[in-house]
Amino acid sequence: MALILYNTLTRRKEPFVPLDSNSVRLYVCGPTVYDFAHIGNARPYVIFDVLNRLLRNMYPKVTYARNITDIDDKIIKAAKENGEEINELTKRTSHYFWEDMKALGNLPPDVEPHATAHVNEMISMISCLLEKGNAYVSDGHVLFSVKSFPYYGQLSRCNHEEMIAGARVDVAPYKKDPEDFVLWKPSETGIPGWESPWGVGRPGWHIECSAMSLKYLGETFDIHGGGQDLIFPHHENEMAQTQACFGPHTFARVWLHNGMLTVNGEKMSKSLGNFITMHELLKKMKGEIVRFVLLSSHYRQPLDWNDQVVQQSRQSLDRLYNAFRGRDLNVEEPVFEPIKAALEDDLNTPLAISVLHDIASRVHKAIHENEKNKWASILKASGIWLGLLQEDAENWFKGKTGIEESAILSLIEARNKARAHKDFAKADQVRQELLKAGVLLEDTPQGTIWRHN
Repeated sequence: MALILYNTLTRRKEPFVPLDSNSVRLYVCGPTVYDFAHIGNARPYVIFDVLNRLLRNMYPKVTYARNITDIDDKIIKAAKENGEEINELTKRTSHYFWEDMKALGNLPPDVEPHATAHVNEMISMISCLLEKGNAYVSDGHVLFSVKSFPYYGQLSRCNHEEMIAGARVDVAPYKKDPEDFVLWKPSETGIPGWESPWGVGRPGWHIECSAMSLKYLGETFDIHGGGQDLIFPHHENEMAQTQACFGPHTFARVWLHNGMLTVNGEKMSKSLGNFITMHELLKKMKGEIVRFVLLSSHYRQPLDWNDQVVQQSRQSLDRLYNAFRGRDLNVEEPVFEPIKAALEDDLNTPLAISVLHDIASRVHKAIHENEKNKWASILKASGIWLGLLQEDAENWFKGKTGIEESAILSLIEARNKARAHKDFAKADQVRQELLKAGVLLEDTPQGTIWRHN
């Protein structure tokens, strides 16, 4: 089956045909490092990690670029409020971001450019736009002239009024038209700035991704990804300024956007008290549980984070890990083809997860040990496509209850002795005691095993 992806640009699902089948190129907008990443930020990185894994199994070379925005007005504001240097803030928050991505099971990108290291490339691109008449200088600013680019709005399909309403910056007197956006802005004393033909200043947000993707992926590349909130104005502006420089058919050929995340049915907001950072969340649960939740809904659909879906994800992972716990695994076992087919159908991760559960059922239903071990091995091998089930099964169940493992094993031994002496009341009492502590026992031909309930 060929890879099918929903292209935001065309508003339809299409077979993916790379520009070069020997070298696929993917760009995803990275974090603005002024604070901890929240669970909404984490969703696209998990989704595009799955796409990255899939592409690497289909093509000989994949270049996955994901930037770090380390100069932005939000960063300047946060550093001032914290009373720290900007580079100290961005270094610290970048470190937390990398820790969070690792905890979520994401593979690192091949290229992770920092905006501050590519200002010269941004200046060159702005100069190109000025030369071609798509930009103008006003009051120390350089702005992109939206009306100079006839294809503006092709990605978002916004009308003129929506463009103005959705602009990231307020209408300002230095703009010729309200929808024009900033490519370069002046930096006053105490604010980071770089020398340019237009004075000391810093780049606008949109030009950063265009310049960095150009350097590492070329004028035209295969896939650009991000959240639906980036379609306008960020991705629309990226496309406009890049195509104004290099032609109408350049830049990304396929655009992928994930749906938004809510918490208990409401938009996440600090004022509502439902703002959940990955840093705090990972103190309470394993990153794989978070990853499972983020993959439990199709990437283009909205996802609601709530206690029920978290508990369901935890229980699903327990069941899947339990299916190959204590099994003789063959690491060479091939992946189960239906899971690959599910992902090739526009990254249908809910269907892929259901395939994992089907494999787990085959483990339990198998009669012979060799067949059980075979399906257990397939389950482990198939999980890697989603970045799941890669932990040792015994480690997965350790530390998941309010009782030490040594105490659990002692109680299991006491229960076994009670059963041997036909003291079934005592045996049942031990089972209930463990159940109250969150431990579920399962009697198998190989002995009694336990897992988190």
